Amino acid sequence: MGTFQAIAATGQAMLGLLSDAVPRDLFPNAQFELYQMSNFQQPMEEGISLFLYRIAANTSRRNLPPSTGPDGRRFRPPIPVDLYYIATAWAPTAVRQQRLLGWAIRMFEDVPVLPTGLLNNYGPEPEIFKQGETVEIILDSLTLQDLNNFWGVSKASLQLSVGYIARMLHIQSSMPITEYAEVQTREFGLGKV
Repeated sequence: MGTFQAIAATGQAMLGLLSDAVPRDLFPNAQFELYQMSNFQQPMEEGISLFLYRIAANTSRRNLPPSTGPDGRRFRPPIPVDLYYIATAWAPTAVRQQRLLGWAIRMFEDVPVLPTGLLNNYGPEPEIFKQGETVEIILDSLTLQDLNNFWGVSKASLQLSVGYIARMLHIQSSMPITEYAEVQTREFGLGKV
């Protein structure tokens, strides 16, 4: 279960995967960056941007049990979330843009599950995810309405984009569960005078 930093670390790991695997002979100047809305006004010359546009609770595993720390203390249950990204290809020509996005789609399909080592490799701290934790990357359909809403708000020119979901990211709680001593006796004398 990742710490609160797991959301940013997941996006960084996705881009790190692409950056480490890019065929530099085909895309020597490709950059891979996390974007926020203001970045779309002056985008990169060539590369892939990853924009996190939505976070939602994962409903398939909503009720998780409390987590236990290494010292045996119990913490509130983690919250499983799904991260919704828009991956956009940037290039000087349409052909180059399509090739770059095609390569990125293939790369995410070849490595659909990000392991702990990859997730911890690009984050701000080395131990954001615990051993054995993974995040699943799934190609997602973006509707025409979603694309129009996104590109209309960003006020940038429409670019070739694809959607991805990073599924089952567990964000652990740092709030311990207060445990009390077990009940030793019961008294049923309530209401007696």
